[in-house]
Amino acid sequence: MAALAALGRRLRALGPGLRGVQSPAGPPRYEESTAEFGFVQRLLPPSRVPEPPPHPKYPTPSGWSPPAGPPPELPYLVRRSRLHNLPVYLGLRQGRRLTELRRIQGDIWALQRDLSAFLASLGVPEVPAQVNEVTGTLRLRGHWGPQVRQWLLQRGF
Repeated sequence: MAALAALGRRLRALGPGLRGVQSPAGPPRYEESTAEFGFVQRLLPPSRVPEPPPHPKYPTPSGWSPPAGPPPELPYLVRRSRLHNLPVYLGLRQGRRLTELRRIQGDIWALQRDLSAFLASLGVPEVPAQVNEVTGTLRLRGHWGPQVRQWLLQRGF
């Protein structure tokens, strides 16, 4: 016990700092080098998805088409996904086929009216739809993915 007390007295006698190691006065000194950053930059992931390269003809073999110029002057806007695809998704819910259109901004009810009118022009009876203004999504009963994508491309999205 006496040995521990003596050790404590010796450590306190060394003064501030951890066991006698003094920290240097002032901020730490370092040298900033930009020459080697190219090696680090290769390892970093890209900050965003690059723009797709131009193709000789559209749609591409995968079926992708770019937007036709600036967005149209409509009361609503359908933004493309992070990978430049149209946000039209097909799914099942309780055994029912659903088509979901996401990333809608603006008057979602006007979009629902225009889309229902388009589907009616194809000879489809009234399609039940669910509008969610908070999440900016529109759900349609049935699988209408190709028709909705074609309609969005015709509208300039």
